[in-house]
Amino acid sequence: MVYTLQDLNAHIRQVIALNFREPIWITAEIAEANLSRGHLYLALVQKSESQGLLEDDIVAQAQAIVWQRDRRRLVIEHGQLSELVLSAGVQARLLVRVDYHERYGLKLHIENIDPAFSMGVMALQRRQTIDTLRKDGLLHQNNALLLPLVLQRIAVITSQDAAGFHDFKAHLAENSFGYVFHCQYFFAAVQGRKAEPEICAVLHQVAQIYHHFDVVVIIRGGGARLDLSAFDSLELGKAVATMPLPVFSGIGHEIDESVLDMVAHTAFKTPTAVADFLIERTFRFESLLLEMATNIAQIGHKNVQYALESLQFAQNMVQNAAERTLAAAHNYIAASARDIPIITRQRLKEEHRHLDQLAELTTALAPETTLLRGYSITLKDGKAVQSAAELKKGDRINTKFGAGEVDSVVE
Repeated sequence: MVYTLQDLNAHIRQVIALNFREPIWITAEIAEANLSRGHLYLALVQKSESQGLLEDDIVAQAQAIVWQRDRRRLVIEHGQLSELVLSAGVQARLLVRVDYHERYGLKLHIENIDPAFSMGVMALQRRQTIDTLRKDGLLHQNNALLLPLVLQRIAVITSQDAAGFHDFKAHLAENSFGYVFHCQYFFAAVQGRKAEPEICAVLHQVAQIYHHFDVVVIIRGGGARLDLSAFDSLELGKAVATMPLPVFSGIGHEIDESVLDMVAHTAFKTPTAVADFLIERTFRFESLLLEMATNIAQIGHKNVQYALESLQFAQNMVQNAAERTLAAAHNYIAASARDIPIITRQRLKEEHRHLDQLAELTTALAPETTLLRGYSITLKDGKAVQSAAELKKGDRINTKFGAGEVDSVVE
């Protein structure tokens, strides 16, 4: 027997209708989520966890829909969590009514959700991520980087539409101290499936030019825990941990701590808290400079005072030494004036005695005195003759005696 396609599909529809009369709970990952005319169309997948297969291998998939009326009811029942659970990339537990249409095939109509399941799966993945980062020694690596004294060159990673971005920007620009911060903004998704790859890409870009910045800031507005799931990503955690610059996080949640907060150098609750820290650190640096300037002025004043006192002391010492030297000189001059005449007279007497002795000696040794004792002097040409060999026959000589003289000729 040969069936038509319609007959086969009709039979399948009957089988499904008989076996799935009531809605059933299933677990799946939401691969895609598209809103059209108030209805939410989902692509559900299940990925393999078996050894020997790739982790991302899809072993099952199906199309699902949340009708507009059911979306409104889920919002009333679960609030904002309904939209967060029904987002791409979320592991969800869904209450579905199985429907099969001969033309359109299998379709799952989502009637309810279990937010607690999604939160639990995310918590488990988060613990695994933290364990991996701790095992690899990355959990505190960025925190070990030293902060510069002044943080003025800031790479800001945020979404252009994020309220936290505008709060951060205004808070820095309107600080009461008039500090100037040089911010370069790198825009990326800060929630949803695109957040992890886009933020990682920007971090890589900043790392290539890290010497242009003092710090990296990742900010966004507030959000529910599921809305912040992108910041529990392992790849994002590794990218932040290995940045060559300190990374600040300010992703706007008061209670929960994301993996990003754990690997960042410093985590703040809000973007404005990050801005407050930057302003406060700059203020502390300015206060330090002012304190140093005051200390330098005080030290300079003390040194000047010490120098003046030293100069005054030296002046007094010089003046006293000069006065003592002058007094000693005056005393020496006075003593000299008193002693010089006495010394002079004594010296003159001694010199007179010495002259008298010389005169007596000169008289005693004078030729005249010698001649008077019976000696004579023979002169030739006015010079005394000391040896007969000096004379020859015919020389005229003069002989002097104590009384008189005689001229002679040598024979």
